[in-house]
Amino acid sequence: MSLPHAILTALLEKPSSGLELTRRFDRSIGYFWSATHQQIYRELGKLEADALIRVLPSEQPARGQKKSYEVLPAGRAELARWTSASQDPKPHRDALLLRLRAAAVVGTAGLEADLRRHLELHERQLAEYEEIEKRDFPPGRDGTDVRLRHLVLRAGIDLETFWTQWLRRAVADVAELPDGGPT
Repeated sequence: MSLPHAILTALLEKPSSGLELTRRFDRSIGYFWSATHQQIYRELGKLEADALIRVLPSEQPARGQKKSYEVLPAGRAELARWTSASQDPKPHRDALLLRLRAAAVVGTAGLEADLRRHLELHERQLAEYEEIEKRDFPPGRDGTDVRLRHLVLRAGIDLETFWTQWLRRAVADVAELPDGGPT
């Protein structure tokens, strides 16, 4: 449901081609809303068919040229409608948590190593977010757009901080368990 809104947001920030959108998803929006190249192109077609975006006019023939898209007034209105609408949080689904629950009945073989791997991944992601914060949000930068983008990044930092703290505790707890099956 929200992929079209993520694309409208990205295009309002900067008119782009599908390839440029894919790269931007990989570098920024994808941290909290992922999409494949095919999903983005499919959604661009739908947004264009719904007259929410249009292909920017090109000075050269379109054949073989990348198409750049911009948001039309109807697209901006849809994004504003969606932004102002109330939405309930989605239940959190995480396979790692389910695997911990399953380990309670089938045993913990391999669990500690995988928890350590998850911890390393979350520590790397936290370091990356903190580096982005230092680079893109130095003290003194203000404005509504900067503050809201920083809030999104802070959500990522806070989530990764939670996961690293929780995983450290989980690794320590699992390391103290006897090997093998349930007790």
